[in-house]
Amino acid sequence: MTVKNLLSLNDIYHFEIADYAVFGSMLLLSALTGLYFGCRGKYFKSETSQTLSEYLTGNRNLRSFPVALSLIASYVSGVTILGTPSDIYLFGTQYWFIIIAIWLSGLTVSTVYLPVFLKLQVNSSYEYLELRFNRVVRTIASVLFLLDEIMFLPIIIYVPSLAFNQVTSINIHLIGTIVAVVCVFYTFLGGLKAVVWTDSWQVIAMFISVILVVVLGTIQVGGPSKIINLTSKGNRFEFFNFDPSLYERYTVFSVLIGGFTFWTCFNSVNQTMVQRYLSLPTVRQSKLSVLFFTIGVSAFVWICCYTGILVYATYYDCDPLSMGRIKADDQILPLFVMETVGHLRGVPGLFIAGVFGAALSSLSVVLNSTAQVLLEDFVKGCLRMTLTERKAKIFVKTVILILGVVAVGFMYVVEHMGGVLALASSLTSIAASASCGVFTLGMLVPWANSYGAICGAIAGAFMSGLVSYGSQYVAAAKYVVPRRLPVFVNETCYDKYNISNKTVIPEIVYPDESDIFPLFRLSFLWITPVGVLSVLIVGIAVSLLTGKADISTMDPELISPVMQWVLPPESQRYAGSTIKKVRNVEILENEIMVTVQQDGSLVELDGRQQ
Repeated sequence: MTVKNLLSLNDIYHFEIADYAVFGSMLLLSALTGLYFGCRGKYFKSETSQTLSEYLTGNRNLRSFPVALSLIASYVSGVTILGTPSDIYLFGTQYWFIIIAIWLSGLTVSTVYLPVFLKLQVNSSYEYLELRFNRVVRTIASVLFLLDEIMFLPIIIYVPSLAFNQVTSINIHLIGTIVAVVCVFYTFLGGLKAVVWTDSWQVIAMFISVILVVVLGTIQVGGPSKIINLTSKGNRFEFFNFDPSLYERYTVFSVLIGGFTFWTCFNSVNQTMVQRYLSLPTVRQSKLSVLFFTIGVSAFVWICCYTGILVYATYYDCDPLSMGRIKADDQILPLFVMETVGHLRGVPGLFIAGVFGAALSSLSVVLNSTAQVLLEDFVKGCLRMTLTERKAKIFVKTVILILGVVAVGFMYVVEHMGGVLALASSLTSIAASASCGVFTLGMLVPWANSYGAICGAIAGAFMSGLVSYGSQYVAAAKYVVPRRLPVFVNETCYDKYNISNKTVIPEIVYPDESDIFPLFRLSFLWITPVGVLSVLIVGIAVSLLTGKADISTMDPELISPVMQWVLPPESQRYAGSTIKKVRNVEILENEIMVTVQQDGSLVELDGRQQ
């Protein structure tokens, strides 16, 4: 079938000079932010450069609102902006319930997990696992984190670069390299402060661009009442699907339970988030940042969900995918943007800048957090090496540069190997569920021991990996096909979009799934709960079989406040003992390093020659 006079994506997506100017301004402002925070110490303060603490944590003296904006920016990615409207368009509005899950998650993070990290003031979230269990558990979680983040580095750049290529025809690798260089530049120079403040204005630009598109699109369609009417006619409104089946893509149970678990796992213990929580000076400000983050991200996700029904109302009887006007589901929002506000100079550039802003913020946070994990958890934690301030800072900046090169280099791999995308997505589920399960085991189950934590982590990674990779296999083989809601194409659509030959809408074949292994048919929202539950069940069982931890001598600060009531009164004598011991060792090591620097001699430190 040949379609004549059909506009290609490159024909539809056409940037003007104003669009290039807006996009370029975003990159320039990002670079200048890093330059300012990297050089202001030299020109505005007596010291010649930032200290390591200021570089990695902002001296724990940042402010709640910009940190909250940074948290929003690091979570909201191009996948959120492009994928959420597409899912609402194809599967209905049940996913809108994720807003409730986000609020429940915010409450849980601020009351269960955050107080423990703030009390201990750990340098890395994974340091907690060594304090609570042992070094092996810490290393396992750190490795999962590093594999996850390194795998996602090229994808963070590749996805928005592909979108930019569609609107400009500029080579993907060229724009990806330019953006990566800018991001590495301001992260390398400015550290966490540059990351936070750059994220702040990037997320504001992101909000403005999406809201502008939504408002103009709503006006063009005919107002909210018409959107609601068309969405209802298309049977897209679905808020109370109480189907108990775990195979249904979106139900009240899968969205609330699965969404809550995923959001909590990501926001509570992941180093990219904990690093920002610990950059604030007080408990109150840290909890305020979680509140602001919850408000902001739930508002943004709400807008993305609304955009889904707005796009559906716009193409109610002219489905672009069925007509061959786009090739993939996630192209429907860029198509809508260009056809709705493409005539307004600079607005498409602002929208693409918003998508890239989300990518830049995610990339900068990954670079900064990964460098800190390598320093704290591997160099200091696993290898027990003690570095001077200068050497530690050189190490961190070198890691950031190397990760930037890796991200650009792996773009070529991602482009030619579609399976890498699935691999990275699966690895995220595995890392998130296994790590979160171990942290939950440590904070909420006082009698859990190191054997339980290790066995639980292995079980959680195995189960979440089994479900994730199994689901991908059956989906790729077309053994399981998500059941989409019906779409329509009116006879007048072909004349409207100047398509001379009518496109035959292919009928979706839904195979019999009854013979498929049940775990492979689960909704993707259940992957994280399966992993976390596996960690807890196996971890508790192994702990009971190998000898429970002695809770009478346990430091209460290692346990979440919501579970400290199970500890016996005598454990209060050990309050603060764990972190006090660690800090005393750090002070001793620092004193030894000063001695070494003064006389140049070698000393024995923790059994190794330094």
